[in-house]
Amino acid sequence: SDHMENIYGYLMKYTNLVTGWQYRFFVLNNDAGLLEYFVNEQSRHLKPRGTLQLAGAVISPSDEDSHTFTVNAASGEQYKLRATDAKERQHWVSRLQICTQHHTEAIGKNNPPLKSRSFSLASQGSANSPGVQRRLSQNAVSFFNVGHHRLPTGKRVPIMQPDHLVDVREMMSQAEGQQRDLIRSIECLPVSGHLTSLDQDLLMLKATSMATMNCLNDCFHILQLQHASQQKGSLPAGGYRCSQRAELCNKYESFPSCKNACPTKSNFTWAQRTASCLEPEEINPDEELEDICDDKEDDLGAVEEQRSVILHLLSQLKLGMDLTRVVLPTFILEKRSLLEMYADFMSHPDLFIAITNGTTPEERMIRFVEYYLTSFHEGRKGAIAKKPYNPIIGETFHCSWRMPKSEVTTDAGSNFSAHSPSEQVTLSKDLEGQRELDYYTVKFVAEQVSHHPPVSGFYAECVERKMCVNAHVWTKSKFLGMSIGVTMVGEGLLSLLEHGEEYTFSLPCAYARSILTVPWVELGGKVNINCVKTGYSASINFHTKPFYGGKLHRVTGEVKQNTTNTVVCRVQGEWNSVLEFTYSNGETKYVDLTKLSVTRKRVRPLEKQGPFESRRLWQHVTESLRDGDIDKATEHKRALEERQRNEERLRAETETPWCTKYFLKEGDGWVYHKPLWKTVSAAQTQQTDAN
Repeated sequence: SDHMENIYGYLMKYTNLVTGWQYRFFVLNNDAGLLEYFVNEQSRHLKPRGTLQLAGAVISPSDEDSHTFTVNAASGEQYKLRATDAKERQHWVSRLQICTQHHTEAIGKNNPPLKSRSFSLASQGSANSPGVQRRLSQNAVSFFNVGHHRLPTGKRVPIMQPDHLVDVREMMSQAEGQQRDLIRSIECLPVSGHLTSLDQDLLMLKATSMATMNCLNDCFHILQLQHASQQKGSLPAGGYRCSQRAELCNKYESFPSCKNACPTKSNFTWAQRTASCLEPEEINPDEELEDICDDKEDDLGAVEEQRSVILHLLSQLKLGMDLTRVVLPTFILEKRSLLEMYADFMSHPDLFIAITNGTTPEERMIRFVEYYLTSFHEGRKGAIAKKPYNPIIGETFHCSWRMPKSEVTTDAGSNFSAHSPSEQVTLSKDLEGQRELDYYTVKFVAEQVSHHPPVSGFYAECVERKMCVNAHVWTKSKFLGMSIGVTMVGEGLLSLLEHGEEYTFSLPCAYARSILTVPWVELGGKVNINCVKTGYSASINFHTKPFYGGKLHRVTGEVKQNTTNTVVCRVQGEWNSVLEFTYSNGETKYVDLTKLSVTRKRVRPLEKQGPFESRRLWQHVTESLRDGDIDKATEHKRALEERQRNEERLRAETETPWCTKYFLKEGDGWVYHKPLWKTVSAAQTQQTDAN
């Protein structure tokens, strides 16, 4: 064959976290079925620095970029390589795949059939674990016989109809399950004795079974694309409406992989999830109960025990790599979703409500800065840098807080009762029945509006005080060596409707430091808060700890009047400890964050939550983490992620955009579908028309 010639040349090889990428001279020996590498071309006559047997290997182009690919040998060894460009990568990948296929087929021809070999291994009888060997042979036979039917001689293979994709998916799910059992049985064998988990034939079986399943999945994906293109030809221009998408998704509801990944054991289907995007749900705060969940993240045991997993993960990363698509190990997860973490930033609703009680623009800006700086301490759970769950697209979180009016800081003339009659009529009908209540209610809703990139929208309002905050955040994670950096891209908007003021603000970056020992969190970066109407602004700096000396978690900032460039307040301290505010009149105020009272949020019980509300969606993962069962938590987490991938693939194939539930795209941002400023404006217009 013209394609079986030996090839050689320089490639970059990833060695380890410290050394990184290095140029090495590679030689593909087609006759021997070997991939060898040397330090350089001049040392080619010496013994190779490394050698991989290609029989049974899997050659995989990387999604990371167009230059990288991996060679996974049957022995478990892996080379991560990088060519100079996409064309050279394709040249190496195609030659390696041809060589691999040739030598894998040669092994099959030179050895007895799998069935007889498997039973002979089991029948030889080992005192170690005969039961395991018997299961091994049975799993191997059943795995390669799944869905295999001999067609009558002379008959053509029938063309597969679209509805048959469901049957194919079911058979493939059975095969995937049996392949996992096969791998598990091999890995359960002892490392020494007559039949071990490192037996060359069994390692070959593992590699070929995995390659077979990958090939089958690729073929099935092609069938799905063909089905989608046929469907697309009969659809009106403009793609699917939500109702059409629900009908299409209903055809896929019987996929086993989707059923098993469902967040509850109910008969919830893709179609029901799709239809749920049509009508936003109004949450009744009276159904919410004070949260009794108190998951502190102070357990170091799992991190210490899983250090080898962390090292393995780090070996696969490179500096600056975007971690958005990297699946992190389950043991580093917090027991809450990222959407709930955003809600926990509102754990001091008294300070939030008190912002609008300031009698002057200067005082309101200072109060907002005070609230802003006190929100991060409670947003973090414990001292350990753990990661909240990545929300799946369409996930939501609802909660509220009830704040006694007597505990909110007020000033003379700024009480709610002092509003004029014209202002009172702008309140909603729901509020009219609550005027005699002795507490304020702050409502919160968050939704994951996009998966790639991962964007969350959240909104909070206090109707009684006519104030609300709307924000969207895109989390970008990067690997920085011994730490991980998370950039919070986006913007928030605080509206004080009573004063006609809007405050724009951004969020700091977060860093997980010392990820090989005891990981901890610090914030960094510059944040700006600005109110165009009043001309007041604030600049806040979160300082990261310098390499030598310096304090942890340090923050400094100042509030100034832009017109006169006068600084009216300075702040310094630690964002998780004590803050010192110094005012222009010489007064100083200290805020000890560790002693601030925290108002517990109110959340609906699980049984009243929708299937895609955070706590119900992740309940099995959370329960497993509480029980310390990392394997079970990983299994539930993988099921949710697999379902999300299936849904995303379906939407891509059918060119169907995702319909959000509570937030609407406006420009580069996302805005709550029914913000308070629209409600109040509509009420004022109604009152004007009535007069």
